[in-house]
Order: sequence, then C-alpha cells, then structure tokens
Amino acid sequence: METCMSFSQDMDGEYEKFIRRMNPPRVVIDNESCKNATVIQVDSANEHGILLEVVQVLTDLNLTITKAYISSDGGWFMDVFNVTDQDGNKITNVEVLDYIYKALGPDSDFGYSIRRSVGVKSAMDHTAIELIGCDRPGLLSELSAVLTHLKCNVVSAEVWTHNTRAAAVMQVTDEETGGAITDSERLSVIKQLLCNVLNGSNKSRKAKTVVSQGITHTERRLHQMMFADRDYERNSDEAAEDKSRPEVNVINWYDKDYSVVTIQCKDRPKLIFDAICTLTDMQYVVFHGNVDASGPEAHQEYCIRHVDGSPVKSEAERQRVVQCLEAAIERRVSEGLKLELCTTDRVGLLSDVTRIFRENSLTVTRAEVTTRGGKAVNTFYVRGASGYPVDPKIIDSIRQSIGQTILKVKGNTEDSNQTTQESPTRFLFGGLFKSRSFCNFGLVRSYS
Repeated sequence: METCMSFSQDMDGEYEKFIRRMNPPRVVIDNESCKNATVIQVDSANEHGILLEVVQVLTDLNLTITKAYISSDGGWFMDVFNVTDQDGNKITNVEVLDYIYKALGPDSDFGYSIRRSVGVKSAMDHTAIELIGCDRPGLLSELSAVLTHLKCNVVSAEVWTHNTRAAAVMQVTDEETGGAITDSERLSVIKQLLCNVLNGSNKSRKAKTVVSQGITHTERRLHQMMFADRDYERNSDEAAEDKSRPEVNVINWYDKDYSVVTIQCKDRPKLIFDAICTLTDMQYVVFHGNVDASGPEAHQEYCIRHVDGSPVKSEAERQRVVQCLEAAIERRVSEGLKLELCTTDRVGLLSDVTRIFRENSLTVTRAEVTTRGGKAVNTFYVRGASGYPVDPKIIDSIRQSIGQTILKVKGNTEDSNQTTQESPTRFLFGGLFKSRSFCNFGLVRSYS
C-alpha cells in the first residue's frame, strides 16, 4: 500500500511538471501603466493553492498589495496585483524585481515545487518548536526562561495571541554548537517542560508542543495552529458586544453557483495573505476576486466554492466561514504599544527582556524575534497586564534598565483594531457585480 501511495504521488508530481512545461507561467512586471504602484500580472495553469503562494511570495518580500484582480475559471488563472514597498513607492530594486520574476516566472518551479517551499527556511541549522496553549501575562517570559535554562538560543520566533489563546513558532539552536538540537532525549525534555508551562493551571484546554527538524512557513503555520485550536469560537455574548470586529459577510450568488465573501476592515500589512490563507486552509477555491486597499480601509471580495465544487450549503457553514475569517484578521492585529529592540544577540536575551516586561506588569500581545548578522532585531507589542494602556513612566523605567538606544518606542497602536463600519452592500454591488471589466491595472479583462 505504501509503495502504491508513493508511486501515485510521483505520478502526480510528473503530471504537474508536464502541465507546467505545456503551459509555463507568465509574469509581467509593469512600472509604467500605474503612476503610484508596480503592476504584477501572473498567468498560469490553475491549481488549488497557487493563489496563496503568489500572494505569499509578495508578502514575504514585505510588499504592500494596494489592489488585486483575481480570475481563475477553468484550467487557467490570471492574477493582477498593484504593489508598493513599505514606504508606498513603486518597486524599483532590481534584485527584488528579479526575485519576483524568478520565483513566479517560467524558469521557476512555480506550479510544482514552489507551493511546497515558498517563503520556507531550511531547518537544517536549527530546531523548530511550535507551541499553542492558553494565553496569560508573563507566558512568553516563562517559555523563554525554560529555553535558556535548557541551553537553547532563540534565533527567531513569532508569537500571536487571540481569544485567550497563544501560539508561537520558534527556531532555536544549541548554545554550545550553534546548530540544530538532534538528541532525541533532550528534545523530549524540551517538549515536556514547555508543555508544562503552557498548561499552567488550566486543565480545560490542553496545550500542545511540537519539536521538529522540518521546514515551515511561520505565518502559515500560526494560522493553521490557531485554526486547529478553534480560536475562532466565541460565545454569543462576546460576539454581540464586540463592535470593533471586521465586517465579514457571505452570501450565495445562485446564478453563478458561487458564494461571495466580502471583507471590510482597517487596512494593515499582510491582510490579504491572512484572508487567502484561511480560505485555502478551509478548502475553498477563489474563482474571482477584487481587492482595494489603497486607502485606510481595505475592501476584499471573493467568489468561492468548496473544493468539492459546491457553494456554502448551510447557515452553520456560512457562520463558520465568517468566524474563521474574522479570527484570521484579528490574530495579527497589533494591539498595544510597539517596542523595538536592536542589540547584539546573545543566549538568554529574549528571556531577560521579557522578564523585565513581566516584572513591570506588561503582557506581550504579539512578538517578532529575528537575528540578522549577529544582531537581535525584535518587535514587541505590549499592554498592561490588566488590559489597560501602558503607563509612560513604566516604559521610561524599562528603557533605562535595558538601554535607551537599545529599546525604542515606535508609537501607540491601542486603536489599531478599531474599524470603521460601512455597509458591505455598497462595496458588493458597486464593485464586482456592477462591472466585470477591470482597467485600474492598465489591463482590461472580463469575467465572462
């Protein structure tokens, strides 16, 4: 049976290669037709998940998608994106443009292997640790202290919190060798001790720790982990009281046998990736889409079907799609005060910094930890442990402890999850269905 499965997978791979050779992807990068954005058009044979990988390539480069047009009926798809850099300028860096072309163009493995490896870092030189459990003040500090005690150095990490749950993907190395940790007994101890910290006193929802030498795309895994943990579930009272939620609607377009998803919320980096990632992981296919994120508000509209070919079939399914998209958008919302730390990396640095946060009654709502050329470049979003805004005097005291030039305040983002509520109907019928031709990209293509 195992041999048959392996043979089948090999045949699938060869078929994908054959289709790609017959229909090589085409990438057009245009810096002329739009005055304030670079236009990227990608045409290729259509396969489930390719849209996500194209968006992933662009967002992994920290590019901002201001507009998008998506069409993938039949065996072919065409995506058009207006993108800018983080400063809102066109993409003129030759290396970045060359990377996009090579990653998505005819000479790449796009449509075959890129779906399995885009944005993924090899874990041969580090050990990947995935953690999920109940959130509480000081949790990141405790986890970091355990890793330091076990002589593990955190070289990169991303931590999200949402709806009382916390998830993290960390890459660690051995303190002595600087490489991956391979001893099975030691890995078992690391896994058990971290799981004990995550469980804490809460026995109602079990924590989970996974240690591996594999490869992973951090943000994709965080979405998958929190989705599997059902962080989208809320009681009816919470749902009724929270007025700051993104506006998500799902209706059926019976004439075309689609379900139409509309999302309206405050724009932020990687918002489109989060939505497409969630729809893909929920096994929905986006056939058509229109995205406008050129202002402070982002409007997304997608015609979808389940991979089995059906639109949303019940009210329960509709509610689940709404809840999961809301959760996906909220997970990355940066609540709290943004602090950036830049200093020479060393073992125990993350533990020391988060301990100081904890001792000053601060809780970390989101964190990004990276190491570049021996430098630790870390971003933390912090709030008071009781949920209130941070007292500036506390921040001054922390900066004196850590170093004024090492830790910098990057601005208060307390209202980052507040959204302006507008009628999604206006966008729905004023956008995708009002006109099926799109010319804001310097291209005119029709759905029909």
